[in-house]
Amino acid sequence: MAASEQANVIAGTEGYSDDANSLIARYESVSFTEKHAAVLHLLPARPSKVLDLGAGTGADAAWLAEKGHWVLAVEPTDPLRAAASALHPSTRIEWLADSLPSLRKTMAREESFDRVLITAVWMHLAKEEREQAMPNVASLLAPDGLLIMALRHGPAPANRRVFDVTAEETIELAERAGLKNTLKLRTDSAQPINRQAGVMWSRLAFQK
Repeated sequence: MAASEQANVIAGTEGYSDDANSLIARYESVSFTEKHAAVLHLLPARPSKVLDLGAGTGADAAWLAEKGHWVLAVEPTDPLRAAASALHPSTRIEWLADSLPSLRKTMAREESFDRVLITAVWMHLAKEEREQAMPNVASLLAPDGLLIMALRHGPAPANRRVFDVTAEETIELAERAGLKNTLKLRTDSAQPINRQAGVMWSRLAFQK
């Protein structure tokens, strides 16, 4: 990658553009219901507004759209966002190039959401970025809305910026932002390659 291209990479997204082609196949191979089995009961039954932060290849957004929800899919990595919009064309999905922690474009819309999903993203943020991000995320929740998070634990590719983030720290940050912890689980990875490597997940939910 050229120096000028490196300067344009958003902190926390390192490696994703380079690995986009291989990641698309992996991400699309695992169903939403398998990946999110632990939190399916937290998804609304009626059509709702959902914010998917770090939407990747759009597999989650597409599943939610098929269930009748409207999804704002936020993805900062250009190759992933382009592939996602091509793979999952839907009038119920709007794609937005934006990123944590500031979520500048998302916040400027002045919208609120019934559900906010953050899956396999939070561990890419440094401590100060996590502290900045949580109040921004909390402010995007509608009254009684739910924030649903998946924190990755375990080995990561060498070209990724990954921090050791605990469920306990995340709960503390959320509570400081006015959110109540309603779920805390530890699960195996749904991806075979990650499961074999010993990757585990913390599944968390917070209510406004």
